[in-house]
Amino acid sequence: MEVSKDDASNNGKNSESIKEKVPTFLSQRWILAYLFLTGYFNVYALRVNISVALVCMVKTPFDNSTLMNSSLSNITTDDTCGVLDVTSPRSQERGEFDWDKNTRSAILSSFFYGYVLTQIPGGWLADRFGGKRIYGTAMAISGVATLLMPVFARTSVILVYVLRVVVGVATGVVFPVGHSMWGRWAPPLERSKLIATSYVGASVGIIGTFAASGLLCEYGFDNGWGSIFYITGGLSCIWTVVWFYQARDSPSEHPRISKAELRYLTNAIEFDTSPKVSDIPWKKMGSSVVLWVEYVPYMCANWGWYTLLTNLPAFMKTVLKFDIKSNGGLSSLPYICHSIMSIGAGHLADFLRKNKILTTRQTRRLAQTISFAGAGTFLVATGFVPCEKKYLAVLFLCLADTQEEWRNVFYMCAVFYLIGIIVFGGFARGEVQSWAKDKDTELDSVDLKEPLTSESMHKIQ
Repeated sequence: MEVSKDDASNNGKNSESIKEKVPTFLSQRWILAYLFLTGYFNVYALRVNISVALVCMVKTPFDNSTLMNSSLSNITTDDTCGVLDVTSPRSQERGEFDWDKNTRSAILSSFFYGYVLTQIPGGWLADRFGGKRIYGTAMAISGVATLLMPVFARTSVILVYVLRVVVGVATGVVFPVGHSMWGRWAPPLERSKLIATSYVGASVGIIGTFAASGLLCEYGFDNGWGSIFYITGGLSCIWTVVWFYQARDSPSEHPRISKAELRYLTNAIEFDTSPKVSDIPWKKMGSSVVLWVEYVPYMCANWGWYTLLTNLPAFMKTVLKFDIKSNGGLSSLPYICHSIMSIGAGHLADFLRKNKILTTRQTRRLAQTISFAGAGTFLVATGFVPCEKKYLAVLFLCLADTQEEWRNVFYMCAVFYLIGIIVFGGFARGEVQSWAKDKDTELDSVDLKEPLTSESMHKIQ
C-alpha cells in the first residue's frame, strides 16, 4: 500500500508528497485484526457451546410430552418430521442430567444476565486500564470458568448457573474494548475492512463450535459433552497467552511496528496514547435522537440473532429430528453464509464510500435495509416450510418447537427487523455528534458500528 504524507495526514498538514510503502495485510494493525478475529471466535465458542452440549447432557428427549403420549416405546414422533430414536445405547450413555425445560432455559439465559452488566463499563475500563489488559483478563476468566463446567455440572445445577453468569460478565467487555482499541489502530478509510474482518471471527466461532460440538457429543472424551467445554476453554486460555504477547493498546507502544506504518497511523489518527477517563455526557447521550436511532436497529438485530443462536440446536433435534452428528453441522450453515457476507460487505462499504459512489449515510441505510429485509423475509418463510423439506427449513434459518407454534416467533422477529429498517432508514445519520467529540481523541464511534456487520455482531455483541 502506497500513501503520500498528504493523504496520511488527512488535512494536508505535511507539504511533502513523498510516497512510501506502508505494510498492509502483514502489518501490525492487520495482525491485531487477526487477533481480534480469533478472539471473537473464542468468545462465541464459549457463548454457544452450551447450546449443543445441552442436547446430549440431558437424559430425556427435549419434548418429554411427545414421548409420553407416543404409542411406541422407543421413538418420539412428529406429524410431519418423521421419527427420532431416543433409545440408542450411545444416547442413553451420554445423558446424565434430569433437567426439565425450565432448567435448560434458565441455563441458556443465565449467560445474558451477566453479559448485560459489563456492556457499558467495558469501554470505560478499557480507557482507564488499557484494552489489552481488560480483554486478556476477560478471556482468561472465561476460559477457566468453561474448563470447570464439567466438574461443576456434575456437582450442582446452581454452579452451572454461576459459571454461565461469570462467562457472561467477563465476555461482556470484549466488544466495547474492541471499539476502544480500534479508535487508536484503525485509519478512517480502512476502518470498515479491519472491523469487519475482526467481527467475522464471531460467525466463524459459531460455525466451528456448532459443527465440532455435534461430533464431540458423539465421539468426544468425558462422555462426549464434557470434551466440548475442555476444548473451548483450553483454546481460550491458549489464545490469552498469545494476546498478551502480541497486542498493544496503541501503535506507539508496539515494539515490532515498522516506522512507515507508525507514521501512517500517527498521521491518519490523532489520539492521545495515555489512558484517561473523560467525562461522559450521559444527559446529552440519553436525549440524542441520533444515538437512539443507532440503538434501536441493534436491538432489533439482536432479537433475531439471539433467538436463533440459543435455540437452533434444540430445534434441530426436537422438530427436524436430526441426529446429534448432523445437528451441529446443519446449525452452523446460516453462520457460514453470514461470515462470507460480513467480509465482502465491509470491503464493499469502503469501496462505495472511497470512490464516492454513495455517501456514508446512503451506504449504511442500504446495508441495513438489505440485511434486515432479507432476514425477516426468510424467517417468516421458514414457518411455512413443510418438515418433509426440512433441509429447506435449515436454509431459511428454521427455529421452533413446532413450526405452527413458532410462526408467531418468526412474525415477531420480522416485526423487529421491519422496525429497524424504518428507524434506521428514515433517521440515521453518518456524522459524529458534538457531544461525542473529545478535544484529544476524535473517534467516529458511529464508524465503529458499520451496519454491514450489525447482523454479525453482535451480533454481535
